[in-house]
This record gives sequence, structure tokens and C-alpha cells, in this order.
Amino acid sequence: METIIVDRDDRGIVTVTLNRPHKKNAINGPMWTELFETFTNIGHDDSVHAMILTGAGGEFCSGADLSSPDDGEKHQLGRMHYFAQMALALHHMPFPTIAKIDGVAAGAGLNLGLGCDLVVASDRARFSEIFHRRGLAIDLGGSWLLPRLIGLHRAKELAFFADVISAEEADRIGIVNRIVPHEKLDAFVDDWAARLADAPPLAIHLTKRMLTNSFSMSLDEALQYEGMAQSVTIASDDVKEAFTAFFKKQPPTFKGR
Repeated sequence: METIIVDRDDRGIVTVTLNRPHKKNAINGPMWTELFETFTNIGHDDSVHAMILTGAGGEFCSGADLSSPDDGEKHQLGRMHYFAQMALALHHMPFPTIAKIDGVAAGAGLNLGLGCDLVVASDRARFSEIFHRRGLAIDLGGSWLLPRLIGLHRAKELAFFADVISAEEADRIGIVNRIVPHEKLDAFVDDWAARLADAPPLAIHLTKRMLTNSFSMSLDEALQYEGMAQSVTIASDDVKEAFTAFFKKQPPTFKGR
């Protein structure tokens, strides 16, 4: 591909790397398209158990490339609809996704990272909802993600002032899961991805969906969903495998069925 690198390993882990380091991995037209196609394809691939999203050259993503010319084919609203489909393709992935953030994560780049299930950043990462500095409104799901992650008032603070915040501040307010020394970032994320790849895929998928949907459910609805999900997992081969492995005192091998 022109703007991203997609690596797969034999553990079922896919690493998607934004690859425009000369632009701090700013997202241009081809990258939007390639991300959408990649997220859609691997989201339907049963052999994938976890995805890592990261950037090349010591940066994550500086946002949309505003210097990139329009394709001339879409009205702006149509373009935003297309961008939304890419964000939804990431959101609907059935397996866990991890954003591995080093360097800058700004604007659409930050919200792309926050769209992952887990966010791990280096101690030299920096973050900004930079839209207002460019006269733009927040996009790529930021208006939905931020209040759920850090609460409404903190979300408004980040969006209104468009300040650049440090990794330490990002950790304090809760937009990342972990901050690690930059030289240990790769090893830490690889360990998390490996653990997720070894986990029971069916249970992970159902749990991810319930947690994601929890803000739109009542407790009664959540309990009903849990009951249906547990009925599915209890009847699965993965549960049989887990119990067999437990009694044999050996690691289970889950198949997702």
C-alpha cells in the first residue's frame, strides 16, 4: 500500500502502521481509503485475534493532512460520511484493538487512537484535540469518545482550548490505559497483544460488544444481554477447552467456537 503497512504474524496479531513519517503520519486521501479497506477486511477475518495501530518514524498521527488536495469528487459532507465509515469499521472490529502511541497524536489522529479499545503511549507522547486551532469542529468520533472516556467537562476543556497535553496529563485524566518508557513501548504492547490473541475469541467479542454498548443500556437490558452472551459461551467448545486445560494443568488453546 501507499500510506500504511500491514503486518500479520502467526499468533493472529495484525499491526497496522501509518506510514507517512515525513508528514508525521498525517492522514491524506489515500490513507483514508487504505485504512477503511484494511479495517473492513481484517474485521471480517476470523484468523485475526488482535490488532495494533501505530505510526512510523516515532510519531503516531498529526491528524488530517490539510495540505492534501481534495479529490474533487465529493462534497465535504460526503467526504465526512466516508471518514465516518472508516471510524465505524474500526469501532465494529470483533477483536481487541490497541493504539500504540509515540510522539504526536493530534486531531483526527488522536481520535483514531482513542477509537481503539486500549491505548498505550510512551512517556514522550503528546496529545491534542487541535481542531479549534484550525477553525474546525471536532470529528472522527471525538465528540462521542471523549465524554465517555473522561467525562463531559474534561472533554469540553480538551476540545475548547485545543491545548497540547503531555503523556503524564493524558494518563491523569484517563485518555490512555498505560504510559511506559518509550524504549519499552514495543515490548509492552506486544505482550498485551499476545495475551489478547491467546484469550477466548468468542468471549472477548461478546464482552467487548457489551462494554461498548453499555452507555446506551439500562441495567435490566445489560443483565439480559449478559444472560444471552453467557448462554452462548457456556455452550462453546472454548469453555470445554478451558475446563479440560484447567484439570490437566496446561494452557488452553481457544478456537473461538
